[in-house]
Amino acid sequence: MTPLILACLSAACAFGGEPSDVGSYLYEPAYHLDLKLRGDARAYVPQPGDIMVYTDSNMFWEITHDLALAFQPHGSGVVVRRKDGSLGILEAGPNDTMHVNTLDMLPHLHEYECKGPVWIRKRKTPLTQEQCECLAEWAERQEGKKFALIRLGGQLTLLRHRGPIRTWFIGKPCGERDSYFCSELVTETLVHVGLIDAATARPSATYPHELFYDWSFNPYLNTHFSLAENWEPPARWVSAPVGK
Repeated sequence: MTPLILACLSAACAFGGEPSDVGSYLYEPAYHLDLKLRGDARAYVPQPGDIMVYTDSNMFWEITHDLALAFQPHGSGVVVRRKDGSLGILEAGPNDTMHVNTLDMLPHLHEYECKGPVWIRKRKTPLTQEQCECLAEWAERQEGKKFALIRLGGQLTLLRHRGPIRTWFIGKPCGERDSYFCSELVTETLVHVGLIDAATARPSATYPHELFYDWSFNPYLNTHFSLAENWEPPARWVSAPVGK
C-alpha cells in the first residue's frame, strides 16, 4: 500500500468515526485482492442482496484461514433493508463477536475499512419487494444466534464438509440453524431468499473466497457455485475517495 493511501485511510479512521462523516464509494470492480484502487470512485447506492467481503489485518485470522486453505478474504455479510427502512449488514460474528447481528451499514463498513480492505458485490438486478421482505424477516429471525465457533474450528480438520469428494454429498443447505459462521450464513441467506440454487449450494463448505472470486480450489464448488450471473465482480469500498 502506498504512503498516500495509508495516510488517507489513517486519517479517515482517526477522524471519520461518526456516521455523519462516513461517505460511501466504490472503485471499479475486479477480481483482485490487491490494494490497488482501480478507476474513479463513484458513489455507492446500496441495495438489499449486495454482498460485503473484507480482509482483516489481524494475524490470527490470516494464519487460521491459511491453515484451513480458506485464504483471503476473511469475512462476509449481506446487505438487508430492515423493517424500519434502514440498511444493515447481516453477519455472523461481526467485529469478532460471538453472535449473529445486523449492524448499521455505513458505520459497520467504516469499522472494517479501518482494519483492512472491504469490497462490495452489487446485485445486477434489484430484489423484488417480496424478496426484500423475505430477506428482512429472515435476518430478524437470525439476530442473536451464536457464531459457530466449534464448526469454524472444524474447518481446520479432516471432519469438515469441504473436501475434493465429500462436498459433492454433504454440506447442503440446512435452512435456519442455531449457529453460523460468516460465509455459511451468507450462503444460507441467499438460498432462503431464492437467489441461488438450493440444490447445488453448499453453505457449510463455502468460504468468503468463493463469494469473492466465483471460482474455488474445491472441485465441486468450482463446478457448481458462482455469483457472476447476478452479482457484479467485487468493487473496493471506501468511506472517502483517496485524495479527496
